[in-house]
Amino acid sequence: MRRWGILAALAALLTSCTIVPGGDRAPRPVGPPVAPPTSVTSAAFAGVRAGPAVETLGLRQDDAGMALAAFLESCPRLLGHRDASGLTYPEDWRPACEAARTWPYDRGAAFFARFFETARVGDGAAFATGYFEPEIRGSRVRRPGYDVPVYGLPDDLVRAWPDDVPESEREGRPPLGRYDESGRFVLYHDRAAIEAGALAGRGLEIAWAADPVEFFFLQIQGSGRLRGPDGDVMRIGYAGQNGREYVGIGRVMRERGLIGDGPGQYPGSMQGIMAYIRENPREGRELMQLNKSWVFFRELTGDGPLGSIGVPVRRESSVAVDPSFVPYGAPVWLELDRPEANGLWVAQDTGGAIKGPNRFDTFWGAGEEARRIAGGMSARGQALILLPKGAVARIDASRRDR
Repeated sequence: MRRWGILAALAALLTSCTIVPGGDRAPRPVGPPVAPPTSVTSAAFAGVRAGPAVETLGLRQDDAGMALAAFLESCPRLLGHRDASGLTYPEDWRPACEAARTWPYDRGAAFFARFFETARVGDGAAFATGYFEPEIRGSRVRRPGYDVPVYGLPDDLVRAWPDDVPESEREGRPPLGRYDESGRFVLYHDRAAIEAGALAGRGLEIAWAADPVEFFFLQIQGSGRLRGPDGDVMRIGYAGQNGREYVGIGRVMRERGLIGDGPGQYPGSMQGIMAYIRENPREGRELMQLNKSWVFFRELTGDGPLGSIGVPVRRESSVAVDPSFVPYGAPVWLELDRPEANGLWVAQDTGGAIKGPNRFDTFWGAGEEARRIAGGMSARGQALILLPKGAVARIDASRRDR
């Protein structure tokens, strides 16, 4: 989704996952302070060692059954793509994926014990936040009270190298931007320009939202649902981003002393941030425009928001990870100081604020309960990655050979 955590660290407010069917993802969170960044670039450099046997984890059958269903949906990714973490090869996952096709969900715990072993990346110290699929008031057509445009991806948003970047410095992917009237490649319109009408009149509107504040937070999530006045529900998902810098307004507000635990401060949660913006509309608008990033959407017709591997993310089963440290599709065991987030998850998403080893963003579905849990999720504890049996021994052997 994300798919970029609500979010993860409210520090970044808005720092977690944007749900993206395999492409760029926008940042997005809502929770407490983000874990400090790491200079380690992959699981191989962080260090990997064997953890306890899967059968000693005490997997609940209902939890394992949901994880088995999510794992099966992830198998096409596991079998068809290179693992960016360097921990596994596609063929490592084949026995488990083939067995998962017919394995009874009510025997999920036995499945994971049969095919997997646990691995601890680094010291295993985990930090987890939460995200959800917001539902806000919206309409497929513009009508009174529904005036906030929801834009599809514009055709003038392109990747290219500015003329002033020498050929010798053109590494990686070119930046996003547009060509202006003179044919010069420039940065794309930022949030303030788009809100001022930079894209108006081009037929890019796929829907209209009723509340600009709610829509701002939906953009941070990267996907959501629009409920019309007639009860019609339209699910929208991430289609792209304008390439401009993402700024977590929660962090800015904390630095300015607007949120916190002191007298006169607003709570450091998504709800507290929204309350400040609504009660201080001019200052709130300026705060939101500090985040120059703008997310473009497309209509989704499946049964759930899509994660970054192109499959629907599932409540209490899908987790966003940094794929440099956790293979996409791998099961993850979390044991945290927030009991509701404990158990087995499957890595199906990522996000702009989900960086480094043992950094996770848990998905909680849609609705008020999901919003409440995700908005306040900030948990610490231990994490284990479940890898196909034999992977840890191979990693150890490879390390000794170096």
